[in-house]
Amino acid sequence: MENTSSNPPKAANEKPQKQHKISVGFGQLEMSDLKVVLYGKDGVAVKMSVHKNILAENSTFFADKLSRQSPVSSIEMPDCEDVEIYVETVGLMYCSDVRQRLIKQSVSRVLRILKAAELLGFRSCVISCLDYLEAVPWVGEEEESVVSSVRNLHTEDYGVSPVLKRVASDLTIPPNDTFAHIIELVLKSNEDRGRREMKTLVLRLLKENSTSCTSSSSDLCAETLYRSCRNCLESLLILFQQASDNDFAKQAPAIKETVFRQIALEADNLLWLAEMLAGRNAADEFAAMWASQRELAGLHSKLPVKSRHLVSCATARLFVAIGKGEMLPSKDTRQLLLDVWLQPLVDDYNWLQHGCRSFDRKVVEEGIGRTILTLPLEDQQTILLSWLGSFLKVGDSCPNLQKAFEVWWRRTFIRPYVDKQGNPSQSGRS
Repeated sequence: MENTSSNPPKAANEKPQKQHKISVGFGQLEMSDLKVVLYGKDGVAVKMSVHKNILAENSTFFADKLSRQSPVSSIEMPDCEDVEIYVETVGLMYCSDVRQRLIKQSVSRVLRILKAAELLGFRSCVISCLDYLEAVPWVGEEEESVVSSVRNLHTEDYGVSPVLKRVASDLTIPPNDTFAHIIELVLKSNEDRGRREMKTLVLRLLKENSTSCTSSSSDLCAETLYRSCRNCLESLLILFQQASDNDFAKQAPAIKETVFRQIALEADNLLWLAEMLAGRNAADEFAAMWASQRELAGLHSKLPVKSRHLVSCATARLFVAIGKGEMLPSKDTRQLLLDVWLQPLVDDYNWLQHGCRSFDRKVVEEGIGRTILTLPLEDQQTILLSWLGSFLKVGDSCPNLQKAFEVWWRRTFIRPYVDKQGNPSQSGRS
């Protein structure tokens, strides 16, 4: 940009490009005392008739050029990347209110002007661009472009922090209590539509940024979710105890309805928390917590299926997570989960299929089957033979675990003979 030769430089053996010459003038043309020639791409050359005093007052780049030689009648700028914007930026040196001239410009164009203004040392224009960017809304992908451009400014005396404060606070790590407060607000909401929509939104946002979270922020997030899980489990157990009490049947219908609604809310909250933890591959502890709820599982059959079925949805979600490898609970936890919660899930299965729109039977059955198949072979046999007895009695009203049964069958009745044939020494000894 500092080459002042009379002709733009050419590489050896380079064919001369056909130039498209454009002339532009600013201010009082009859008083102009300097020519600035910009050489851009595709042979474009723009000659600007300008005034030395205007450029020197507004641009450190031009002030330096003009101070090196005297008199200077022309300045050439070869390899200009954005000729159109450079012309516009030089034109802004003639404006008394640059900020006002930027109002109707797009964000992308102002970013181009910002870049040119900084390279020209046009300080007042840079500040006006930053004022514009601080005040105007950013739409879609504009945010990343703005942040990148502002952070790439080479000098630190422009006061860029007001622009960046829109996307980052002075705190380096967002306070975990803010996240906890959001979770608490959603969990305590009694408005169906608002709660449902915010649960969907928060779940989606957590999934979007799960890969970019640091281990420390991820740990803080999991800690908040687990604290909420424990609170929900405590409330759910108290509600189950209340609803299964002998005197509960004598309560007024309105009181019973309130308890059943609260059970549904707490179960739905647990399902949401389990979904978030599974999505962050951090649900192992939740599986252990859920598997240890023997008292809750024991009370399960004493409540109407309409009021308890969401509890089984939480169980199903854990089986799906294990089946998909979203979590890696210990063998003891997996076995306890099946021992404590598989039968309540089977009891609710018919209702889940026909009364729960979000229930995906094939996904759940695959998850249950895969979870069973992670256990030792003897435990697989115990669970699958018990399932077989139920399946032969009620058919589609319980999970169809035939795929898991096939795998267990092959492991039990076929693999031993295949392995034996593949090991001649063992065959000889037998």
